[in-house]
Formats: sequence, structure tokens, C-alpha cells
Amino acid sequence: MTTLITGVAGFIGMHVADRLLARGDHILGIDNLNDYYDPALKHARLAQLSERYGDAFAFAAVDFADMAALGTMLHGARFDRIVHLGAQAGVRYSIENPAAYAQSNLVGHVNMLEIARHAGVAQMVYASSSSVYGGNTSLPFRVEDRVEHPLSLYAATKRADELISESYAHLYRVPMTGLRFFTVYGPWGRPDMAMWIFTKAILADEPIPLFNHGRMERDFTYIDDIVSGVVACLDTPPADDGTEKPGGSRAPHRLFNIGNNRSERLGAVIDLLEAAIGRKAVRNNLPMQPGDVERTFADIDPIRDALGFVPTTAIDVGVPRFIDWYRAYHRC
Repeated sequence: MTTLITGVAGFIGMHVADRLLARGDHILGIDNLNDYYDPALKHARLAQLSERYGDAFAFAAVDFADMAALGTMLHGARFDRIVHLGAQAGVRYSIENPAAYAQSNLVGHVNMLEIARHAGVAQMVYASSSSVYGGNTSLPFRVEDRVEHPLSLYAATKRADELISESYAHLYRVPMTGLRFFTVYGPWGRPDMAMWIFTKAILADEPIPLFNHGRMERDFTYIDDIVSGVVACLDTPPADDGTEKPGGSRAPHRLFNIGNNRSERLGAVIDLLEAAIGRKAVRNNLPMQPGDVERTFADIDPIRDALGFVPTTAIDVGVPRFIDWYRAYHRC
């Protein structure tokens, strides 16, 4: 079994590849290794996979938004499934550089749908985001909720990906699963994520930025739980049987939330970071940022009922694990 993974040098992509390789699958991974954050971290993730799994892991540096380059790279390649995790990430950066999001998240997504269609894959699992819920105030967020009012361009592109995927599932019967991830954290995470930003600041005795004066809550989800959900989805494609799937489709296309099913106060998470690091944080209260939301909370009943997905890593376990990795990686 060979799976094509986009964004394989990214946080979630690297961990999904590791899980699949560990059970004996083969991976063809692609990533453009851009400089949105330090590419050295991406190269370090790739090195981990290559060192552990040898020839079972193949990698190519290519931009999936460049269809000509993508087609050339994949010419003659054989793969059974696609996990499309590559995207331009970040809510705030989408305000500064909207063109990057249009190219990667829209053009690139259509390119991968075309690859899936012509390759006749058994399924394509792709990354959406909890940000599609925008300013919804009804909690927990459910896949049945209306999501027509995104608060950022990033969120808008992710909702557009879901709609475009629905059209491909309807027209070409390509089985697809879109996953709305909720605040993923853990070892090998991204430097633009809150857990990393706060840890770096606490270790340097610098103020940590607390937007909305710290009155934020997030459904923090540990990376191992996220990967379990991705793999469960990958192994069980939606049926093309005309029944209504989570998200409302009658095509072979479904949408799931993947979260911890628990909303954590940001202040409580900082308390855990302080305990794990062994020093106090300097808290800098700031106004709400454009495009941000005050609270996220995932309803995971559909993925639990369909696939038995249940997160197992509580925040008080996951935070110390992240700190241990961070200190080992940075030797601090």
C-alpha cells in the first residue's frame, strides 16, 4: 500500500507518514519546503522519516500548486490513496499575504483533486480547519452548522476546498474525507503556533502575547490523537451509496471535526506550561486580533460514531511531552 502525502515535511504530515510507515505502508511524500517558517525544521522532520524507514519513504520537493511540475514529478508514480495536508497555514498571515493562500489552498487543492481523479485513488483525505466556523457562537461546533461567514481569508479558502471537493465527489465519485482540525499541538509542531510561541517566550523571560486579554478558549488536540483520526479515515472511505454523510453530502464525501472534545482556557494552558518549564510567564494582555475567534470546541460525535475515534491525550499530559521535545530539539 502506497500513500501520497502532501505537506509531508509539515507538522501533521510528518506524523501521519510516521504512523503509516511504522505499520508497513510505503509513502511518497511531497512538499515545497517554503520559508513560511524556518525550513531547517522541515528538513529535520524529513531526516527523521528517512533515517527510520529508508526506502519505504520517498520524497520529492515540488509545489503542488504548479500543475506542470507536479505532473512531471508524479509521472509513472503508483499510489493508492492521497492524504492532502499541504497548504498555506496561518490565520493572521492570510491578512498580510492573501496571494499565497489563493495559490496554495485554492489552485493547489484543485490540482490535487485532478491528480486523485485521474489516478483513480481509493480515497483522498484532506485538511480543512476549525476556522471555517468563523464567528459561530453555538457550541460545540458541529459539522451540520452553517459556515458561510468566515472571519479570515484562510478560513474562506478552507471552506472553498470543502465545496470544491463536494463537486468532485459528485461528478467523479472520488471518495473524499475533509477533516476540520482543532488546535493541534505536540512534538515537531510549528513555530507560529501558540504552544511554541509561549514556550519560547517563557524560556527567554519575554512577555507572551495574550490576545483578547487572555479571554480565549481552544480545543487543544494532541498530535497522536489527530493522527489516529486521520488514519482511521484513510482506512475507511465513505461509501458511494446515496446515503447522507456527515456534512450533508449524498456523494462519497464526508466532513468530520477532529478535536479533543473539550475547550481549554488559555490561562490554564499557560499554567501547565509554567509548571512543565519551571518558571513563570510574563503575560502581556492585548486586544483581539483581526480574523481570530474567542472560543473553539469540537463536536466529535460523527467521527466517533462512524470510526470509533476517541482522543486519549489530556492537555496535562500533552503539554509536558511538548516541552520535553522542545528542550531536546533546541538543546535548552
